[in-house]
Amino acid sequence: MNRFLICGLLLVYLNASAHDPKTTATFATWYESSGYLETPRYDETVRYCRQLAEASPIIHYTSYGMTPQGREISLLIASKDSKFTPQMAQNSGKAILLIQACIHPGEPDGKDAGLMLLRDMAIKHQHEELLDHVTILFIPIVNPDGHERFGPYSRINQNGPKEMGWRATAQNYNLNRDHVKADAPEMRAWLRLFNEWIPDFFIDIHTTDGADYQYTLTYSLETFGNMDKPLTQWQLEVYEPYIQTTMTEAGFPIFQYVQFRNWHDPRSGMRSGVAPPMYSQGYTSTRNRPGMLIETHMLKDYKTRVSATYNMLIHTLELLNKEYKTLKTLVRNADQHTTLPEFRKEPYPLGWRISTTDSVMVNFLGVEYDIRQSDLTGGPWFVYKPDRPNTYNLPWFNNNIPTSTALLPEAYIIPVEWSTVIERMAAHGVQMHRLSSPLELDVESYRFSNTKWRPTPYEGHHTVTFDQEEITQVRHYMPGSVIIDMNQPAAGLIAHMLEPKSNDSFLYWGFFNAIFEQKEYAETYVMEPLAREMMTQNPELRREFEAHKAANPVYARNQFAILNWFYSRTPYWDRSKDVYPVGKITDRNIVDMILD
Repeated sequence: MNRFLICGLLLVYLNASAHDPKTTATFATWYESSGYLETPRYDETVRYCRQLAEASPIIHYTSYGMTPQGREISLLIASKDSKFTPQMAQNSGKAILLIQACIHPGEPDGKDAGLMLLRDMAIKHQHEELLDHVTILFIPIVNPDGHERFGPYSRINQNGPKEMGWRATAQNYNLNRDHVKADAPEMRAWLRLFNEWIPDFFIDIHTTDGADYQYTLTYSLETFGNMDKPLTQWQLEVYEPYIQTTMTEAGFPIFQYVQFRNWHDPRSGMRSGVAPPMYSQGYTSTRNRPGMLIETHMLKDYKTRVSATYNMLIHTLELLNKEYKTLKTLVRNADQHTTLPEFRKEPYPLGWRISTTDSVMVNFLGVEYDIRQSDLTGGPWFVYKPDRPNTYNLPWFNNNIPTSTALLPEAYIIPVEWSTVIERMAAHGVQMHRLSSPLELDVESYRFSNTKWRPTPYEGHHTVTFDQEEITQVRHYMPGSVIIDMNQPAAGLIAHMLEPKSNDSFLYWGFFNAIFEQKEYAETYVMEPLAREMMTQNPELRREFEAHKAANPVYARNQFAILNWFYSRTPYWDRSKDVYPVGKITDRNIVDMILD
């Protein structure tokens, strides 16, 4: 038979098969086939993703990284006109939506909702219009190794599915604390994906812990002051009212992510705060991209949770198709604004706190509950009554106030020897210029004191707290040192990484811990006569010493500490100890001269 005729017949068959109800039935997801009680393992998930891509021209399967245990991290791309590369998608003029699930694999609701949604578009030809002006990137399992630590005992607070994955990676990282420090290979792969595609909107799907209440789904948007103002207004005035209305009409009333002032206790009132960039939606906000955190309610049955997630995705896509031009314009304007000198005129917030005095009253769909005193622990025992719904009128504390700020420079400069930090900056797609010759330069920086380390590890690090003072120094930089011009869209993220007072700074995470170590010491028999000679020559030094002893009584009984204090006042002292290696260049002309 003629080979062209064979190809033609095959195409006709495949096209007919895609519309054949019998063929469609074979695309039931594992979750559906289990009676809505189970979620598929990694291999079944990947197999299903590949089958969708093979069966439909609008779905493309790829992977964007490997886990430490050797598993691919899968990505599905849904494009109505088969534009499956970042450049093609960006040139199409459509909005790019990144949806991810299973960053905490014990919370797999988004995986099953997303697979059904793409199946309905690709195989059932339902909701295809939602791809008219949007390209979807869907990561079904962000954390495959954690996903395969699979069993019925991963989530003690959660009502289904029957078995699920584990919260952390194989290296015991919580990926949703790793977006800035990027320790995990999975996160560095995610950052490459993000920087290649630069999505316009982002959704991260979780299941929450906490109290009992009526809502199946709560959500969080970064609308409390840490994001570009026009983008914030769009979320508050356009997206949020639309999604609240449509979800309520669909039978799933929603509320902002629930955090009570006293854990488990709705009557104590609610609070909502800025997410730092270690979290997914906090990270995307520093990249000028709206990020939404979905938190389904752990006590609702699995089918109800997945259905609510499915509806949230549908209604978000509806609005993005209507608002894609506006959203892309707002994102582009935010990127441009971040590159301008005006962005650096005002102090940049590095940390936030929720006001304890400023609140608004809201109606909250809760359930009745009692608080008993436990005869086992002596603590409060919350007993919820889900069969007795109750609407509470509660104070909602959502006014966020900056706790620390920094005036941002025209550029930062990092010495070549701090290569680990430079590599992490590169992983975030930060634009850097490497010096090709030595450079001597006046820079602003910081000197630290009263340093204290967290006694137990947090996400693999002993984080550090400190006091800091601003200093100005002439420093010599070797070739390979990097200049980071702040005229770039990632300026906010750069500030969080390099300004020490940010709780996501590389200094806070311990990447610069070596600067706090004393490497040379003086013998006591040398310092005993020298200390006396120093006080004889400088009476003010004696008064300073007495004040130091009075303020630090522990040191007053420690010979080495006393003499080391005098040693620190000699020319032999290490002048780089406790001094931040990263410099700040505040003169635009100098930056332009270096980069020219």
